[in-house]
Amino acid sequence: MTATPADPISRILDAATFAAERHRDQRRKGKDASPYINHPLALANLLAARGERDPVLLMAALLHDTVEDTATSFGDIERCFGTEVADIVREVTDDKSLPKAERKRLQIEHAARLSRRAKLVKLADKICNLHDIAVSPPTDWSTQRKREYFDWAKAVVDPMRGVSAELEALFDREYARKPADV
Repeated sequence: MTATPADPISRILDAATFAAERHRDQRRKGKDASPYINHPLALANLLAARGERDPVLLMAALLHDTVEDTATSFGDIERCFGTEVADIVREVTDDKSLPKAERKRLQIEHAARLSRRAKLVKLADKICNLHDIAVSPPTDWSTQRKREYFDWAKAVVDPMRGVSAELEALFDREYARKPADV
């Protein structure tokens, strides 16, 4: 990839292409094993459909999992898409060197201090994840694990409230789909 074009639509499409290339061999964990790229595309689409037109925000939504889940560095993101995008991706990226429980705890702890853009990406991510778990859950997840994920996602989202009433209402609708106790 060469220099980032100035046209916002081209920049967003470049980010989508970059994410698709980086996630090309990954699949979602649901029974349909859909291509992973559908997830970042869903985030960006969710934000855009709710009136978010900030190219930096939409690029960060498309790239939000590349560092965490692929052989991509923050430097790669910064070189290709700029410091603003890299900073948002950095804010929403878990440190995979930490144990999973610690990463989850830190997401809750850091949620309130995220930038507005990072909160929007994180909120869209949790909305999309809850939707996917309700519609096409990972095949090896028990009802209890799904319920725990729903509750954890709510614990991450609650400290971010006030960033987007519309997205928060959508999160609440998805949260209402939490699997019942068995």
